[in-house]
Amino acid sequence: MDPIISIKGLSKSYASGFEALKSVDLDIRRGEIFALLGPNGAGKTTLINIVCGIVNASAGTVHADGHDIVRDYRAARAKIGLVPQELSTDAFESVLATLKFSRGLFGKAPDPAHLERVLRALSLWDKRNNKIMTLSGGMKRRVLIAKALSHEPQILFLDEPTAGVDVELRRDMWQMVRELRTSGVTIILTTHYIEEAEEMADRIGVINKGELILVEDKNVLMRKLGKKQLTLQLQTPLAAIPPSLGGLPLELADDGNALVYTFDTQSEQTGIAALLRQLSEQGIDFKDLHSSESSLEEIFVSLVHGGSKGARA
Repeated sequence: MDPIISIKGLSKSYASGFEALKSVDLDIRRGEIFALLGPNGAGKTTLINIVCGIVNASAGTVHADGHDIVRDYRAARAKIGLVPQELSTDAFESVLATLKFSRGLFGKAPDPAHLERVLRALSLWDKRNNKIMTLSGGMKRRVLIAKALSHEPQILFLDEPTAGVDVELRRDMWQMVRELRTSGVTIILTTHYIEEAEEMADRIGVINKGELILVEDKNVLMRKLGKKQLTLQLQTPLAAIPPSLGGLPLELADDGNALVYTFDTQSEQTGIAALLRQLSEQGIDFKDLHSSESSLEEIFVSLVHGGSKGARA
């Protein structure tokens, strides 16, 4: 299946010499939720703004559902909805009026039933006649999403969609995004809340200093780059790891009261049985043990600080 967004050799440089993007190649699959992660200033918003026609690229091409975003701008932009980071709304307009205006900008015929569906899905129908300036920050964020959906786009960009909203509203918005994907909309989101990407995304892209350093299916990424650890709470604290265990990936923790064993999630043999046997031979007893594995946040931090090129998918 052809990608719904195809980005080839995309670069953006400014007169100062700063390179915001460096030859980015990325294909977004139709119907997926794709999370773009990166620290502040990494190039996430620049990439989104180029695809949405807000910023001009210095080099490269972008196609949205087969339409070149420069040569066939109107057709490409009609496929895309954008929810920006900033809460910029028509403060003195009513909620429904601003949706009607947004739909009209794309040359779409009036469709009151569609706008009602959007507003009801976002719990805004009761606020449809309210001026936007009277709404809370969370409600204004919902209005931005409603505006982006007013012209029935096939691609939806969410740039930090839940920044500054409470946990309950964030969960509601996650559910709404899943329902949009079920209806066939492709979702691309950037987020500072890495649990948001871990909860929702099908694939993860990591961008740093303008370079796309990794694109991978979320589950494959966590399996490949994640670590599993077995923590054993010791009966008697150790001052140091015995020399006979020195070749094992062991660390002392909790002031010598715990041993932490790191093992490869990809290996058929974890080495845990051999470890427990060796501990018994050394007379090291433990009273409790539990295992844990890396979160997406830990993987993200290691990738950004490592800066190495990762796998592409």
